[in-house]
Amino acid sequence: MRRQRKVRILATLGPSSSTEEMIRKLHEAGADTFRINMSHADHDLMRKLVAMIRSVERQVGRPIGILADLQGPKLRVGKFAAGTVALKAGDTFVLDDDTTPGDATRVHLPHPEILQSVKPGDRLLIDDGKLQLKAVSNDGKAIVAVVVAGTKISDKKGVSLPDTDLPLGALTEKDRRDLDAVLQAEVDWIALSFVQRPEDLAEVRKISRGRAALLSKIEKPQAVARLAEIIEVSDALMVARGDLGVEMPLEAVPGIQKQITRACRKAGKPVVIATQMLESMITAPVPTRAEVSDVSIAVFEGADAIMLSAESAAGDYPVEAVAMMNAIAVQVEKDPNYPSIINAQRSDPEATGADAISLAARQIAETLKLSAIVTYTASGTTGLRAARERPQVPIIALSPVVETARRLSLVWGLHCVVTPDATDLDDMVDRACRITFAEGFGRAGDRVIVTAGVPLRTPGATNMLRIAYIGADGFGGI
Repeated sequence: MRRQRKVRILATLGPSSSTEEMIRKLHEAGADTFRINMSHADHDLMRKLVAMIRSVERQVGRPIGILADLQGPKLRVGKFAAGTVALKAGDTFVLDDDTTPGDATRVHLPHPEILQSVKPGDRLLIDDGKLQLKAVSNDGKAIVAVVVAGTKISDKKGVSLPDTDLPLGALTEKDRRDLDAVLQAEVDWIALSFVQRPEDLAEVRKISRGRAALLSKIEKPQAVARLAEIIEVSDALMVARGDLGVEMPLEAVPGIQKQITRACRKAGKPVVIATQMLESMITAPVPTRAEVSDVSIAVFEGADAIMLSAESAAGDYPVEAVAMMNAIAVQVEKDPNYPSIINAQRSDPEATGADAISLAARQIAETLKLSAIVTYTASGTTGLRAARERPQVPIIALSPVVETARRLSLVWGLHCVVTPDATDLDDMVDRACRITFAEGFGRAGDRVIVTAGVPLRTPGATNMLRIAYIGADGFGGI
């Protein structure tokens, strides 16, 4: 199944999309990778979803990626004697270590790490920012705060601390159990929630040992401040605009989205734009005009993937939401302004032979109007370098490793095909031409450009570039 767009679509599975038939419909509508949210899925459900995705993958004959999204630390207040209390601006309110049910003056905060870290002047945002508090004092056992905005607080509402660097790792005990389960299920990507610092990835990296690629969700100001370091130790990033919009001013989020997207493109790391992209399609068969514009901006910016959350997981129109996102992306990429916008944001290549080969491949393919760039990639590195160039011609990524092809299904522009490794250079050229022909990217007489590492099966050593003709039988020739 050949996509008519280069941006990828990541669709979340949930109550509306937890059958094999629905997963296949979502894939046919445009979903390239599926997300399993471990905040809502138990291990049995996760394993069933993975099995269904793999079944669909066998039916369609195309590699499909699976991303398991770990919940991360959830910070919540305790309970109230009355369930909820009314507050008003200027009121004093205390969050403390007393387990007694709360009232209009105080509530239990079952997180000693917060009590030890909050400083006077720090903000505490309750219930996605609906209640805003500012700390006045803190003795390590009780935070005395003043109500800045909001009207009420109730049981178990979430707490966000945009000004506080918490001494928390990104993994909770639940996350560690979930991580073991999803690695055993052989998912392709692990998404890590509430990353604050590059060190947060160390434990996951140690446990996973390369069995899955790591995606850092950027949803805290502390992560934005250390963006370059986090990109360096991550395999991909997600702009998680929901929590990011709670912890940072809403008006700052679009600029941060562009900052993260461009930084990832420069580094050659995939970036996913997520949250509320087609939110109204949870209950409506068509999106708002503003949502269409939001999706199109991410595509124009050159993001690798755009994500659906509740729209495909719990909405009334999951297939329609994926089809709409696909249609928007296809139309944007046909826009006459699209190539110039993508080109204007292109970064200079790194000073390596592999990057120089990828740059040359793009320039030659575009100058000679070749049918495709065909890149051999065992580890995925060569495919990522080719995608970093954002060429106007299609990229076909050939890999003998099915796990690599599945991971690359999240990457911009890569049409991934699992094929046995080439035996020599002639076989490499023939195989590239045959697959280009068979997959509908080229016809007899067309030319392709082939990149690979020589000697063969040398990871990350892209050093060869060759132009080949597609023969009448689909085989290649110089």
